[in-house]
Amino acid sequence: MNICVLDGYTLNPGDLSWSELSQIGETAVYDRTPEELIVERALYAEVVLTNKTPLSRATLEQLPHLKYIGVLATGFDVVDIRAAKERGIVVSNIPTYGTESVAQMVFALLLEHCHHIQRHSDAVMEGQWGRNPDWCFWNYPLVELAGKTMGIVGLGRIGLQTARIASAFGMRILAFDAYHRDIDLPDFQWCDLNELMKLSDVVSLHCPLTQETEGIINSEYLSIMKRSAIIINTSRGKLVNNKDLAKALNAGVIAGAGLDVLAVEPPEDTNPLLQAKNCIITPHIAWATKEARSRLLDLAVDNIKAFVVANPKNVVLS
Repeated sequence: MNICVLDGYTLNPGDLSWSELSQIGETAVYDRTPEELIVERALYAEVVLTNKTPLSRATLEQLPHLKYIGVLATGFDVVDIRAAKERGIVVSNIPTYGTESVAQMVFALLLEHCHHIQRHSDAVMEGQWGRNPDWCFWNYPLVELAGKTMGIVGLGRIGLQTARIASAFGMRILAFDAYHRDIDLPDFQWCDLNELMKLSDVVSLHCPLTQETEGIINSEYLSIMKRSAIIINTSRGKLVNNKDLAKALNAGVIAGAGLDVLAVEPPEDTNPLLQAKNCIITPHIAWATKEARSRLLDLAVDNIKAFVVANPKNVVLS
């Protein structure tokens, strides 16, 4: 079996091993593949693994040996699923590898807003504490989470794990989702999106990107939020209207934002959020702990093994 990994670097920059993949078949791993080289590199591949390298209808039509596509992520919009189905190509994704890591990142972003750890550390290193007449000082407001309200938009696996952590901090939980079920958490309540945005001190986004959710964080909803509220997005960049959020932050409509994803990645210099007040942006790293990446690679291998024995799993349906 001929296996081609089109963009393996972000999954494995050198701290993991491709050896299990190589045991399945002859494997070629490329750190990155520009679109013009996809066909050349994958021409004889029966199995192609991709994270963000796009596999369009036109590209698939030029890969006559291809039988299986493994998406090294949860989202699979980089693959033309309909075209793959028409050609009898099985497509699988990795739906569950990053739950704990992404939920952890929500609170890394949130706690940075609550305590401004880096800025206070920088102030100490610059000598401000040493010159201070008191035994302690702070340059920014400090916020306690206990008793605050966490609003979660999308209560899937990651949303629920975020809710559990928020509950451990003593927060009240409001959740909005198309599907309701019994949730065994104290001080938990389902509500509509309008109520969630009005009442939450923190809004954390965990919903998929659809026509209905694209730009869901916009001027309309931002205008009804508390001026002390914080938006956290570790889900999909296009859930947020960049201009509306930047304007709200600069005008003090809300207090802050913590974003691990943007609509265009890497960001363009013209993205207004890069200059917005009280906006923390990290480079799409919530998924990227070594533990999560190791799980992802193991699951990708398991998906291929299942395909080889004609029992494919985590199959994406068009």
